[in-house]
Amino acid sequence: MNGGTTVRLLPWAGSEGKPCYLVTDGTGPLSKVADTVESVQLGMAAELLSHATDLMADQRTTSAQLRFLLARMREALTDVHRIAASRGARLAERN
Repeated sequence: MNGGTTVRLLPWAGSEGKPCYLVTDGTGPLSKVADTVESVQLGMAAELLSHATDLMADQRTTSAQLRFLLARMREALTDVHRIAASRGARLAERN
């Protein structure tokens, strides 16, 4: 786009799980909210990885606990994938 304006894939889904986009120069309040949400999502994914390590090492871990963890990890991976796609698209626009 012109004038430093880009289309950014936001780190959350819209209605019916459809992607949300923002036309931005990267400095507005919604861009800052998106940056914050991305940071929280990446932090949550890191915490889940740590929790997974603990659960996998514990012989008392139940299948229900593992299924719950897997569901949360699927959500986190979806978020991380969306963030990676968004950042990759913005990098491609710069080049």
